Amino acid sequence: MEMSKKQLDKLSYDVIGAAIEVHRILGPGLLEKVYQKCLARELTLRGIKFREQVKMPFDYKGEFVDLDLTFDFYIEESLVLEIKAVQEVIPLFHAQTLAYMKLLKAPKGIIINFNVTNIFHHGQKTFVNEYFETLIDE
Repeated sequence: MEMSKKQLDKLSYDVIGAAIEVHRILGPGLLEKVYQKCLARELTLRGIKFREQVKMPFDYKGEFVDLDLTFDFYIEESLVLEIKAVQEVIPLFHAQTLAYMKLLKAPKGIIINFNVTNIFHHGQKTFVNEYFETLIDE
């Protein structure tokens, strides 16, 4: 079943809420893998379906090419989630997230940086693409 824009927006809100809860408990300054494992647990507790450390499928002109690309979470088969624990989210991270979204035909993506004092205000960036525009509005 394909999600509506409203359902995907709610899912995004719930995922960011889960990240905020992890950040509230752990705070900034830890390694990315710590946040990843705790966020996986938080998503599970909230009943959100996801795949973790997803190997990026890549079909180049009809042949699977193993590029050994992985990203952090694929949530409900609709939302790419990349997590960081960095001083600054650089444009390369934006480009990577957008590329993962395009390759998966995922309508939405989020980058969450746990190395901030407040995720809601400074630690998250949401992206949509042409696939989001094709979703129904209800």
